[in-house]
Amino acid sequence: MMNLLAQFDLNQVLSLASEETATRGIGSWAGWIPLFPLIAAIACGVLAYRPSGAKTKRAGVICIAGLGFAFVVSVILALNIGHGQGHVTLFEWIRTDHLKADFAFFLDPLTSIMLIVVTGIGTLVAVYASEYMWGDRGYARFFAFVSLFIVAMTCLVLADNLILMYLGWEGVGLCSYLLIGFYYEKPAAVAAAKKAFIVNRIGDLGFALGIMLTYLQFGSVEFAVIFKQIEAWQASGTEISIAIQTIPFLLMLGAFGKSAQLPLYVWLPDAMEGPTPVSALIHAATMVTAGVYLIARMLPLFLLSPYALPTVAWVGCITALFSATIGMAQYDIKRIFAYSTVSQLGYMFMGLGVLSSVGGTFHLFTHAFFKAALFLGSGAVMHGFAGQLDLRKLSGLWHVPGWQIVTASMFVACLALAGFPLTAGFFSKDMILAQAFVTPGPGFEWLGWIGLITAGMTAYYTFRVFFRVFMGPVSFKPGDDHHGVHDDHHFHPHAPGPAINFVLIVLGLGAIFAGWLGVGGESHGWFGGMVHASSANYEAAHEAAHETGFFSNPHQWMMLASSIIGIVGIGIAAYLHLLNRPAAERWRQAILPVARLAEHKWCVDEGYDLLIRRPLRAVGHICYSLGDTLIINGLVALAGWIPRLIGAAVRPLQNGRLQGYGLGMAGGAAMLLIIVWWML
Repeated sequence: MMNLLAQFDLNQVLSLASEETATRGIGSWAGWIPLFPLIAAIACGVLAYRPSGAKTKRAGVICIAGLGFAFVVSVILALNIGHGQGHVTLFEWIRTDHLKADFAFFLDPLTSIMLIVVTGIGTLVAVYASEYMWGDRGYARFFAFVSLFIVAMTCLVLADNLILMYLGWEGVGLCSYLLIGFYYEKPAAVAAAKKAFIVNRIGDLGFALGIMLTYLQFGSVEFAVIFKQIEAWQASGTEISIAIQTIPFLLMLGAFGKSAQLPLYVWLPDAMEGPTPVSALIHAATMVTAGVYLIARMLPLFLLSPYALPTVAWVGCITALFSATIGMAQYDIKRIFAYSTVSQLGYMFMGLGVLSSVGGTFHLFTHAFFKAALFLGSGAVMHGFAGQLDLRKLSGLWHVPGWQIVTASMFVACLALAGFPLTAGFFSKDMILAQAFVTPGPGFEWLGWIGLITAGMTAYYTFRVFFRVFMGPVSFKPGDDHHGVHDDHHFHPHAPGPAINFVLIVLGLGAIFAGWLGVGGESHGWFGGMVHASSANYEAAHEAAHETGFFSNPHQWMMLASSIIGIVGIGIAAYLHLLNRPAAERWRQAILPVARLAEHKWCVDEGYDLLIRRPLRAVGHICYSLGDTLIINGLVALAGWIPRLIGAAVRPLQNGRLQGYGLGMAGGAAMLLIIVWWML
């Protein structure tokens, strides 16, 4: 592992001077990317406070226009930057004698990729939501929150320093709280929003401490300055201090919280309580990818510690496997895909940890398309069947008139998630697994095998949903939102309209063709060239395959192995959930204790409740009983009791007798004279 780290080259990362002149003109456009969504957020917010705000489609149009313009500028910026780099300062922000943190943007190919994903998928989600959310009394409020979400995410991606990135980081957290708890009248939605907000604060504390320690050790929070110092240390052979090697672990904690990795993943499945477009936005393109982006952006810093990236790899691998086991046992369609998101994020972290920065970021890119298609397809089902998402109560939707586009888009998205050959997920996932087999590291020889097993499980539970819901005999029951019709046989599902179908078609095409941008692997593909021209560049990773002699070409071997495993998983799902559905229940009964534990998510939430929440509540109760009730309230009561005691003592003297008052005055005057005489 250390031999590979020594080969890390920052030349491309730091060659800003020659490229900045070429990108200065177009780079100044970068300020419009967060500005367009900000204008849309303000306009939608104004509409939300008008009585007619929920009765007009103007909010949806405004949001789509704002995000669409941001996407167009992002594409133009990416085409003009190419493999170059640049820096744009919008205005001075924080300036002290020792600290500089401007509102400035760091432009490189990694920034371009993330901007296209965030604004592109965000625009499609807004188009989808314009139909999905129509009629909701919070229609304009929803689009105000979505626009603000994109503002925060683009600031996070564009930031040229850690403080500005942290501003976007916290903005994304705030917007996720608002969107997950959008239906604030539902207790479950409020609880899920609070859970997401609180769990993320744990990770954000680590990120904040990492920023502080970075400033103390480097004297700056700007990426370019940090990378230059790292290059100077590597050139001079300077020994890296323990404090500097601690920084990646603090940043890692923030990344694990935002991207839902063990042990901070528990908030993400509960985020399903928000509207379905929110689920697609959070899971596919924005919030959960922020942690992956943080590590990719700060990869030179992570390479300073021999233990940082192996930790990232192992946490990602274990998270991928653990979440897949839970996803296999769930019945709620959105919740299954939520655990799938946690698992696929684990693959991304594993890719970065095994020095496949191209594979990790490419899987982020391809995952955005097929996971958005899966969530929005599930939302179409939920929207059309009165909130029904239980796969045991839906069947044969392919044969229902008006549902063919949804079925087709879900099919290709499921193929991509399962890693079926020539789909988007096939190329990106195999890139990670192949590199896991050839990168030397602590126990890394097991990472690839665990990843392969997880890939088979993913293929199984993905097509478990597809075969149960869209294939087989036609049978369905409406959900809890079904009102007014007492006989379910008279229920007619509401087929999706043109906006929903259009978005699903576009995402379905992306789930098929997005993977071809990575053809050529780590070193020769278009996507690989983009990543190698950014701060996530790592030249030595793809060379390790030739050094180890692993089947002469590990990528071709991995394509074959993962294809076979994925097809086997799909075949098992077809047998148990299409051809012989009673067999699935028999298998469940055979392993009933394990199945129930997996259905209850291995009781992780209950464990947190027992080990963390209840002890903290007990401590809080003790502090309240002893500290607040006895001490604080006691002191307040004592402060009121002393004057009452004095008053009770002197009250008999207030009897209304003038001679008594005169005697008291004379006695007091005499006492004062005696004191003065004694002092003199």
